[in-house]
Amino acid sequence: MSHDTYNKQWNEAQTGLSDLLQLEIPVEPPKPEKDRLTAFQNYATFYIKYLQIFHKLEQSYDQIVHPQKRRVLRHVLDGCMGRVLELKNEMVLLECSEFQFFDDILSDLKLAPNDIEIPIPKYFLHERLKTLQDREKLLGQILAKMGPQEEKKEEITMSLEEAIRMIQVHERARQGRLRAKFMREIRIQEERERMAANRGAPTLDPDVAAVRIQKVWKGFAIRKKTRREREEEMMFIGMVPVPLPSSTKNLPQTHAEKTEANRRVTQEEHEREYQQALDTIKNKIREVEGPDMKETMQDQIRQWFIECRDASGKFPEFPKEEEGGSAAIFKEKDPAEVEAELAEKDDDKGGKKKGKKGKDKKDKKKKDKKDKKGKKGKGKKGKGGDDEEEEEGFKMQPSNFLPTVKEASDTYSNVWKERDESTNFSQKHDSELIKEEKRIEVEQEVRLQVDELMRTELKNLKLAVDRDKGKKGKKGKKGKKSGKKSGKKKKKKSGKKSGKGKKKKKEKDLTADRTIESLYEELVMEGILVRAPKVQLKEFEGEYSYLGTTLRQANIEPMPSLSDVRQLVSLYGILPLGSQAVHEKSPLVKSMLLAGPRGTGKKMLVHAVCTETGANLFDLTATNIAGKYPGKSGLQMMMHMVFKVARQLQPSVVFIGDAERTFMKKVPKTDKTDPKRLKKDLPKVLKTIKPDDRVLIIGTSRCPFECEIKGITGSFQKIILIPRPDYASRYLLWRSIIVKYNGIITGVLDVSSLSKITDGYTQGHMVTASQQVLSERRIAQLSRRALQATEFVGPLARIDPIYKEEEEAFKTWYGKTPLGKKRAKLAQPDDEDDGKGKKGKKGGKKGGKKKKKK
Repeated sequence: MSHDTYNKQWNEAQTGLSDLLQLEIPVEPPKPEKDRLTAFQNYATFYIKYLQIFHKLEQSYDQIVHPQKRRVLRHVLDGCMGRVLELKNEMVLLECSEFQFFDDILSDLKLAPNDIEIPIPKYFLHERLKTLQDREKLLGQILAKMGPQEEKKEEITMSLEEAIRMIQVHERARQGRLRAKFMREIRIQEERERMAANRGAPTLDPDVAAVRIQKVWKGFAIRKKTRREREEEMMFIGMVPVPLPSSTKNLPQTHAEKTEANRRVTQEEHEREYQQALDTIKNKIREVEGPDMKETMQDQIRQWFIECRDASGKFPEFPKEEEGGSAAIFKEKDPAEVEAELAEKDDDKGGKKKGKKGKDKKDKKKKDKKDKKGKKGKGKKGKGGDDEEEEEGFKMQPSNFLPTVKEASDTYSNVWKERDESTNFSQKHDSELIKEEKRIEVEQEVRLQVDELMRTELKNLKLAVDRDKGKKGKKGKKGKKSGKKSGKKKKKKSGKKSGKGKKKKKEKDLTADRTIESLYEELVMEGILVRAPKVQLKEFEGEYSYLGTTLRQANIEPMPSLSDVRQLVSLYGILPLGSQAVHEKSPLVKSMLLAGPRGTGKKMLVHAVCTETGANLFDLTATNIAGKYPGKSGLQMMMHMVFKVARQLQPSVVFIGDAERTFMKKVPKTDKTDPKRLKKDLPKVLKTIKPDDRVLIIGTSRCPFECEIKGITGSFQKIILIPRPDYASRYLLWRSIIVKYNGIITGVLDVSSLSKITDGYTQGHMVTASQQVLSERRIAQLSRRALQATEFVGPLARIDPIYKEEEEAFKTWYGKTPLGKKRAKLAQPDDEDDGKGKKGKKGGKKGGKKKKKK
């Protein structure tokens, strides 16, 4: 697409954003919403609209090549991303559930589920490409030093006689099969010869024979044409997938990808030119305009000296550098600041009569104090009916990202919206904007130099005036002495105050004498820092849940769909880890637990988080760290090294597989891995993770109900339940998995029936069955013999599915988690539950408490 297309897309996104900002930042503060359902509808609508804008901004930022536009876009993109995370947090607090369902809102807004898919910004990887390549190279070098790490497999011992006998059996069987095939061909040939001899010479009339041949051929041709037209019609209406071409070189998608890649190369070129222009234009302004600026500033400051001398009879004190220097003299003041200065002057005169302004100001202060007291009173549980009305309802928490979005939106409106770029065909930097920015910087630099000169000049002027008046007397000495004494006293006081301050405990750096590179290498050698397989999040496929809202309205808590799980991993894992600006201000997620049956793709999601953000992967699974860094001091050293390297080379993911084993009540005697090793250290480490640290602890668990619930829920902030796939997801998965393993889907393969009979089987089971069925030999036969659903039944029969009892156990366990308990309370049926009854009051009290905390 062209430059104009992406500029229009940016314009559309900004227009939508300005409309949302008018609703989010109204002139009058909105009243709290009393009805929970209405409040959720409002939050969800905002969330979906922000997501649509997020889609457009991400695509525009990825493809716009203008360096100055990209800076504004990045600012607004991070703000929009953060606002999405804040709204998600609001909905979680409101509904007491990690999973929200928007099917009714999507229907009202006429949107498809794909429209609310979380986009993953491409700049997470593209802007750190060189760093990631260097790190991958270093990791490869360390692994090469270690040599090939082969997995130890149990060798089957066999005697020489047994081996010879096995070879003989297989060779005789091979010869027997060949002989049987040869004999069958001979018998078929003999049968043909015998039939030909019995028939004798042909007696059919040539014209009749020709008509018969024509009949057969025309029938065959028409049937073939009809079949082709039917297939084309089915493809046209979307009932049959379009077959992939043998070569992908001439596909429109391939051309689009090449264009996108070329635009990224252009981005880098324009960025280099922009950086060069910054230095060039600044130097030019310094050379050309610098002397004039210097002269003008000196004249202004000298004029100020004379005016102050005329007004007060003595030269003024020059403002210090900390106060802004001479810039503070000519700063334009607000009316409020001028009023405050006048009031101070009136107080200094010591007159009995006070100006009207001073009185008004005091009255205002008194009123403000009364208002504050009144507000505090309302925040508490009051007895009056008015107070209760104000308490009730749900109100959004103050946002950290709305100011960012507003600032970026204003920049766009003031600078780029009406800017004429008809001559800038190649979309290179705008020199005029650079001049405006650099002129301010040069002015600040010149001002510092001028301030130094003018301080000296003012000092000389004062000395000259003092010399003329003959003020060198005892008073001056006394003044100096008194000044010295007061200075000493002040110093002493300040020293005492600083001594009283609380001392913060600093963590001991156990590896202060070592470099990050050496620690990185040691962790790789020990197998703790591992290479994550390249997996994209979109490979975790699953269909959207279309009945979530309907089930919740019927007081039935639905199981989340795989699409919902994918969205949560994006929101809690990928988006905060990918952007430092978003991670610092968004609701902090330090740890996350992925709980679900075997084969549901828990490890795949961990690897996807690392791939999409370019994060390091530290494996602290009990089986992996068994025997490494033994003892209490060894464990302390290991944890220190892991989190030191994780912070220095962020973003980082710390993976704990089979997390339930860490919190088991009783460890089996056969388990020699010491799984409870991290039990005490994990909560301590979580406290040390700050908003600046892009470090996420991810645990996986296939049977969390076997451990202490307090331990596991205390260590993992977010718990995401991954269910077995439903029918819609299984249908989608079967199609994609079969194609992935080189299978061909035809009309003969009944994918619908296959999806129906595989209820209870997970993604891992489907992959195993497909690998067994689609062997090299079977793939070679696909052109002659189409794939059938019955072929998958045999391999699946040998695998134990996930029974309903196990899924119910997960559901029951999740109901015992803190968030699960809150959801259960909230979902209790109430006869008078229209946002007015007991439930409404509870909600109001909660809202009041939150308000009070703020």
